[in-house]
Amino acid sequence: MQRVLVPLAIDPAPPRFGSVVQAAAGATMGTTWTAKVVHDAPLPDLQQELDQVVAQMSHWEPDSHLGRFNRAPAGTWHTLPPEFATVIDYALQLARDTGGAYDPCAGALVNLWGFGPQRRFDQAGFAAPASNAIAAVLATKRAVEYDAATRRLFQPGGVHLDLSSVAKGFAVDQLARCLRMQGAAHYLVEVGGELRGAGVKPDGQPWWVLLEGVPDAQAASGTIAALHGLALATSGDYRRYFSYQARRASHTLDPRTGFPITNDVASVTVLHPSCMAADALSTALTVLGEVDGLAFAEQRGVAARFLLRRPGALAEVTTTAYRALLQA
Repeated sequence: MQRVLVPLAIDPAPPRFGSVVQAAAGATMGTTWTAKVVHDAPLPDLQQELDQVVAQMSHWEPDSHLGRFNRAPAGTWHTLPPEFATVIDYALQLARDTGGAYDPCAGALVNLWGFGPQRRFDQAGFAAPASNAIAAVLATKRAVEYDAATRRLFQPGGVHLDLSSVAKGFAVDQLARCLRMQGAAHYLVEVGGELRGAGVKPDGQPWWVLLEGVPDAQAASGTIAALHGLALATSGDYRRYFSYQARRASHTLDPRTGFPITNDVASVTVLHPSCMAADALSTALTVLGEVDGLAFAEQRGVAARFLLRRPGALAEVTTTAYRALLQA
């Protein structure tokens, strides 16, 4: 039986009678993006918005602001563009809130495990890192300093930022912001499976989306969500992984241990007004795991669904805020 998630607050304003949906699409961040917009005027240049995020926050582009920060000498301060500043401010706060289970400064670990731009896990000759190499990265780990008043970030030396778990969600928010500035109130935007919707379609129906499942396991009951003033993001252990010591070595690493997660969390889906927050929270909750992750989400009223690997099937565990969206 299919279940339905509907936001608790609904804006009743419909599109203008006779409106049509305009569509746009393209490529960004190693994936694709799409936009469906109920709007009478020509759509703004959404690709430009995404290119700006890449130019600032991509760890794949050596000349991005992030790339230059990662190569910067120790003891230097760097003034960030406003967008980059917004993302790093949120990411560093989430790192503090989670006790380091989420860490935007874990780029060296990401690279070591083959999930960065070089020495990839899926390339010939790759081998999982030795324990002493992981220990060395953890031992030399240093904290950045961020001055929100001046938008300046301090490079203590050797810190490698990786914002891949938050920048994509921020990019979705940027598409939504751009459309709102052009007067569009009804749209569904998506980057690599992270989505945000507002308003409704011309027929009055909301933007229905199917929550992502786990492709290599018996599926839980299907659930669709009405993205009306909501964003949705999923973190899963099935997207990029390899076999390591008879286990799945997922691209989701625990920055506290230096190893891929081993907590049997197959995926976490988060619904939130901000796609940046949904993106980062889905990763953070995945690392925290069933017990600590659920407690963290409950304390903060986060609508989250955990899919847990159990023998022969998946178990679904949800938060109070998530269940409040379910319709009987």
